[in-house]
Amino acid sequence: MRALSLIFGLAVLQITTLSVCAAETSDYRLKYDTAVVDQIDLLIRQSWEDNEVSPSEAADDIAWLRRVYLDTVGHIPPLSVVEEFIKNKDSNKYQQAVDEMLDGDSYVNNWTTIWTNLLIGRQTPDRTSRDGMQKFLREAFAKNRPWDDVVYDILTAEGHFEENGAVNYLLSQMTMRDEGVQATAKTTRLFLGTQVQCTQCHNHPFNDWKQSQFWEFNSFFRNARRVDHDKIDPNTGQEVDDYSELTTNDFSGPVFFEKRSGLMQVAYPKYFGNDVEFDNGKSRQKILADAIVADGDHQMARAMVNRMWGHFFGYGFTRPVDDMGPHNPASHPILLEYLTESFVASDYDMKMLVRWITSSEAYRLSSEFNTKNEIDNPAAGEMPLFSHMYIKSMEAEQLFDSLMVASNASGMNRANYAQAMRQRNEWLQQFVTTFGTDENDESTTFNGSIPQALMMMNGELVDTAVKCDPGTLLHQVVSAEEKDSKKVQLLYLAALGRNPSGRDLAAVKKLMQISGNPISAYQDLYWALLNSNEFIFVR
Repeated sequence: MRALSLIFGLAVLQITTLSVCAAETSDYRLKYDTAVVDQIDLLIRQSWEDNEVSPSEAADDIAWLRRVYLDTVGHIPPLSVVEEFIKNKDSNKYQQAVDEMLDGDSYVNNWTTIWTNLLIGRQTPDRTSRDGMQKFLREAFAKNRPWDDVVYDILTAEGHFEENGAVNYLLSQMTMRDEGVQATAKTTRLFLGTQVQCTQCHNHPFNDWKQSQFWEFNSFFRNARRVDHDKIDPNTGQEVDDYSELTTNDFSGPVFFEKRSGLMQVAYPKYFGNDVEFDNGKSRQKILADAIVADGDHQMARAMVNRMWGHFFGYGFTRPVDDMGPHNPASHPILLEYLTESFVASDYDMKMLVRWITSSEAYRLSSEFNTKNEIDNPAAGEMPLFSHMYIKSMEAEQLFDSLMVASNASGMNRANYAQAMRQRNEWLQQFVTTFGTDENDESTTFNGSIPQALMMMNGELVDTAVKCDPGTLLHQVVSAEEKDSKKVQLLYLAALGRNPSGRDLAAVKKLMQISGNPISAYQDLYWALLNSNEFIFVR
């Protein structure tokens, strides 16, 4: 353990030094990436050795490309990209592929979707502007703004819900007589990786969190105020919604809360029990944001590293990713701390964090078990060792966008981006369920349910994808001057990210003989591939 700690300390020093010299060296990013990725690999290998497991073989190029596309830009790779990647013999093609994704619009759109869902939900709350929230996030990810700056702006935002889209986070948490309860619970979970909601009514049963600490955090949100504006509809003469804005009121007192014994207690704003200067003319949200950014323990960075690792691997260093603390120790504490310090040293560079994770040896591994890593099964409650890739199901948005790629309809331009997003949001609503919790938690029924199966078999998206009309991917493949075996191979690459096996080819040959109509047979084949379990899994 001492040796690993020493390695950790030296590596952080190396990273810090590199960050200072970033502007002076043209190959800074390559050096920075290599130093961090090497350290990730060293620490992960150490956990394999300590737990006596052997990693799976590396995933083949096509499987890796499909995985990294789904995780990074939210959809399967276009067939043309798959073919080009197969032909590319450059040893740096993996890094090149990630760089191209990070520089594209799909990266921005994907992470805008992810964080819009996290911040305000898939179902837009009343008097909240989804367009405003997305505009703020899209700009943040397009410019690769430092994550601490983004969080600061979200927590301190004021003004019109479309002119300053960041206000929609707090607006979405505000309901009548809520008194900042939803904002308290969600802010600590999203940005600090800490669940405090159960201490609203009592002390935490498994750690040292006290009921008072929930209300100390809650005090930071007590002078935030939403103002809803109406207007007269000229056609009906009735008042209708116009816009909402977030302002601050002059709340300056303490918060009172009731203990389970019935006694009333008082709470003042504190950050993890530490006093802050809260009557200094600043809004309490700004005082909280200042405390988070100035936190020498870097809890915001740690929470983001854990969440991002969980996004790419299916499991974070803690389960769940937003419940960190002594009661829930991390599976790889040294690696978590190393990545946290590296993320801070990079100036909270989100793209850099993606590069580190996707370049790691663990991320390159196959999803297949071997005889020496069968115990590495977090789905069965075991601690994740990351000795193979964990299979996860596509999110509903990933499926929608992947079907758009599969039908060759993904080449949308900016002129119809908003229309496509509205279509996607309408499509998603059939899967969303909202629970009446303190955070209006959401779930999706996008989990193999009967409605999902019927939608996939008979829905408009799949129907469009299997049409053989000019311009569709299926038409492009079927009309190509290629042998049937090559056309079958291209459809497998496009849909599943792999070549067909001998058994697959034999089954397709039999299908074509039975059909008697080659085009109909290809449509049936593509329909079957898109409706397969293999299509909807990220592996």
